[in-house]
Amino acid sequence: MEEILSLFYDNREFIFLIIVSVFLGIEVISNVPAVLHTPLMSGANAIHGVVIIGSIIIMLQADPTNYYALILGLIAVVLGTLNVVGGFVVTNRMLEMFKKKSK
Repeated sequence: MEEILSLFYDNREFIFLIIVSVFLGIEVISNVPAVLHTPLMSGANAIHGVVIIGSIIIMLQADPTNYYALILGLIAVVLGTLNVVGGFVVTNRMLEMFKKKSK
């Protein structure tokens, strides 16, 4: 328990930065018009592809006994993959709306 508390205490600036980034991201995303949602989602897919590759590289270079790095890397890979797949599903559904219907 002391290790976890010291981890939070030693990295309190980074934790504060993440919390502020979450609130800022929610505010920015909630003000995006619906027309721009799909193009922004496609851009997010590219960014999260980089996140997935970066987290895999970090996990490969992490010490096998450093469970914090491995768990955070696994979470980054899973969440990045979910975002990429979800973005492609949403983009595909939107593109289907513009196809001509066959009779």
